[in-house]
Amino acid sequence: MFGAGVAIPNNTSEISETSETSVPLPGTRPGGWRELFGPEHRATALLLAGVMLLDGTSTWVTTSLLPTAIEDIGGERLYAWTATAFAIASVISAMLVSRVLSTRGPRGGYRIGIGAFVLGTVVAAVTPTMEVLLAGRVLQGFGAGLLAGLSYVTVQSVLPERLWARGTGLVSAMMAAGFFVGPAIGGLFAQLGAWRLAFAVVAVLALPLVALVSRAVPSGRRAGDAGALPLVSLVLLTATATVISVAGVLSGPGPTAVAVTVACALIVVYVMSERRPGARARVLPAATYAAGSSLRWLYLVRVLITTAASVEAFISLFGQRLGGLPPVAAGFLGTSLPVGWALTQVAVSGARPATLGRLSLAGPFVLAAGLTLTGLLQREDAGPLTVAAWAAAYLVAGSGIGMAMPHLSTAVMGSTRDPEEAAKASAALNTIGLFAFSFGAALAGVLVNLGAPAMTRSAHYVLFGFAAVAALAGVTACAGRRGSATSVRAER
Repeated sequence: MFGAGVAIPNNTSEISETSETSVPLPGTRPGGWRELFGPEHRATALLLAGVMLLDGTSTWVTTSLLPTAIEDIGGERLYAWTATAFAIASVISAMLVSRVLSTRGPRGGYRIGIGAFVLGTVVAAVTPTMEVLLAGRVLQGFGAGLLAGLSYVTVQSVLPERLWARGTGLVSAMMAAGFFVGPAIGGLFAQLGAWRLAFAVVAVLALPLVALVSRAVPSGRRAGDAGALPLVSLVLLTATATVISVAGVLSGPGPTAVAVTVACALIVVYVMSERRPGARARVLPAATYAAGSSLRWLYLVRVLITTAASVEAFISLFGQRLGGLPPVAAGFLGTSLPVGWALTQVAVSGARPATLGRLSLAGPFVLAAGLTLTGLLQREDAGPLTVAAWAAAYLVAGSGIGMAMPHLSTAVMGSTRDPEEAAKASAALNTIGLFAFSFGAALAGVLVNLGAPAMTRSAHYVLFGFAAVAALAGVTACAGRRGSATSVRAER
């Protein structure tokens, strides 16, 4: 449950709210997929699956349809802003998850998210101009960001602790599935010249989720008042998201580098603002800034891994330019990294907590190795065997992400016994993920421009550079583990 009656497992009573996590103890047996989809939790699992499938599908449907839509309604100069508008709206709504839960409750939050998404999709389906399509993308992004944040809160607050790893694995798997369903739907309707109908299909597919909400999540609002709105943080993070998104569409390394620098400065200001002792409202839990907190390490490692994972935004480009792949084939090559991520996370989600902890330390280095191998294989006029080797290396890189994420997610979810702070910590997983991915994509754009006009050099800059980021995530994870262990010994 989401309110004061949230059931916190008994083993959390032995765990510090600021320095240790309440993930299941090493001897605890994780729950299985049969239990997750059993009668007690089936509705919740289906809601999580449907929401994340919808999120992943809508992104790729729009990407597949845009060239055809532009031929009909014009607005090519605004092409890049369809992704930018969606990203900024997603970031804003992700930061409002805790506020929405406090004022409208979990059911109300899901209905607002689904309603905004469906309305935005309908607007996109009937749009007469690109400007109106952008308005639809804003609504879609707002709904998607809210739903994704609510999904992590639902895993933490509705599912029992032994199913957290399974729940986060399901979230990742369905997002990856959307990467296949989206291009299939978009490509089919684009081929038929019926791009508007594709948006209509997505809107109709979202409607059954409304009925599922009542069975999947509890009714009522959270206990306590909504608290102060973190207005300063919202303004700073929205400005950061805007600058990062703009950096991704600027031409030339100079302006892009300036935009990335400004975004970094805004992030520093945001952190300084949130960690002030007298701050009345924050986006991240207060425990993040407490001495000896494990949350800061968990979030930092997740940021670095997600930043490295954003290389997926350029896999299709490298496939087309260096491998001569047609757009559809290049698009499916681009799914190899997230597929490796999802399959591995599903496979390891049943491991015991101690094993997940060890995998989280090895995962970033596996990601770094996969990206390094892919970088070494990049060359002009690559043949089918080389392209197949790229796909295999991307799968390895993705598996590194899948190894690390279950522990990072469950550790954050169990970082405090306070249900309000636990929900905020869980919702922040989506917020920082959106920021890290957007920042990484913008940084990759800078590296691609630095390597131009030689695409092989650009690919080397991106893949080797992001491999270094992944290795840094591994070093940070090891340092965080040692720091947490030292804090625990000091407290004892």
